Amino acid sequence: MAGPKALVAGNWKMNGLTAELKEVRLLADMLKGVRLACDVMVCPPATLIRPVVQLLSNSRIKVGGQDCHAAAAGAFTGEISAEMLDDAGCTAVIVGHSARRTRHCETDAMVKGKAEAARRAGLTAIICIGETLEERESGRTLEVVSRQLAGSLPAGFASDDTVIAYEPVWAIGTGRTPTRDQVEEVHRHIRRDLIEKAGEEQGTGIRVLYGGSVKPDNAAELLDADNVDGALVGGASLKAADFIGIIKAYA
Repeated sequence: MAGPKALVAGNWKMNGLTAELKEVRLLADMLKGVRLACDVMVCPPATLIRPVVQLLSNSRIKVGGQDCHAAAAGAFTGEISAEMLDDAGCTAVIVGHSARRTRHCETDAMVKGKAEAARRAGLTAIICIGETLEERESGRTLEVVSRQLAGSLPAGFASDDTVIAYEPVWAIGTGRTPTRDQVEEVHRHIRRDLIEKAGEEQGTGIRVLYGGSVKPDNAAELLDADNVDGALVGGASLKAADFIGIIKAYA
């Protein structure tokens, strides 16, 4: 069975002012007329979602949010619901990123609630999982990944509304990158878990992205690994020239 079409998504994190919209325009221009072998998405900060959606209205680039609240509405000052992201023009939302799990103490149950909210609003949930350096060095990587996956997946998840992003915490923003063999081992394990939970068709169809210091110079090797269906890119997605260098790994 052929694997799913790859996805390269850029997570801008808490970066980007109005001036950075020029990078979005440049990316759209650079991709005009290019035969894309992967889907492309940018996930800007909430303040830029609407202008980015407008800039990309005539392009093939999709827009996602970086987080959402589990509730559709309510007295949650400073929060953004999945319905609000949908209303702004997003098609997906990242949930459970390591920055949220560690710095905001988000549990698997909280991530699951957000993934359920994404489905409720018609968004694709990009569910992030990954181990710390201590967990890897103690040989618990696969155990941690399985636990996070089991606790974060909403009931009834399917290939058309769920994406998994494996991001080893120790590789995010550090310049350290796991070997291809290490990436393949974890992605193969995730694939087995997904098939076990959702069946062969759905489990094989869910995209499993790799994230963690993905750059133009290592993208081809990492993204060619077995069961790697694209990338969740951090800092390298802030500049169109760098981001397109990663997208071209699927050219």
